[in-house]
Amino acid sequence: MRSRSRMASDAWEALLTAHAVLIKELNDQDIWHEVSMREYDVLYTLAKCGAPIRPSELHRGVLLSQPALSRMVERLVERGLVQRTKDPDDRRSVRLSLTERGAACQRAVGGRHAVGVARAVGSALDDEELLQLEAICRKLAGHAGLADVTPMIKADRRQRVTTPEVTNKEASR
Repeated sequence: MRSRSRMASDAWEALLTAHAVLIKELNDQDIWHEVSMREYDVLYTLAKCGAPIRPSELHRGVLLSQPALSRMVERLVERGLVQRTKDPDDRRSVRLSLTERGAACQRAVGGRHAVGVARAVGSALDDEELLQLEAICRKLAGHAGLADVTPMIKADRRQRVTTPEVTNKEASR
């Protein structure tokens, strides 16, 4: 009988192995022409937020170091996919959002990427297993305090809001 610690280690190793295999398979798809998979992750995270966010908020939602994310954002800005605007709450800071071109790119790549994810994950698991995997992953993310970064970002933004008209605008999103 394996110890709980050994089971946790084995589960972690299996999770990392599955992640590595799936990322390699998805990265090998012939869809990454305009953006890399990591760049797409940034575009996708910005698209989920629905409003400009601070770089620190973006950092919570992607698997990149802060320096690597800063360099990537700079490249995406230079390519016209992401825009920086002054933060109305803190003029020393900026907010990041997709440009129209960035949003179009995210949607185009995202549609093809979703097909690849469905093929890679859906072909290996039945419907019940897909639901179990989703529940387990959400539980692990929730335990780490990151069940879904988008509501966290929106909640942070609402906490900084002070005027009723801005609060109503945020609430309608």
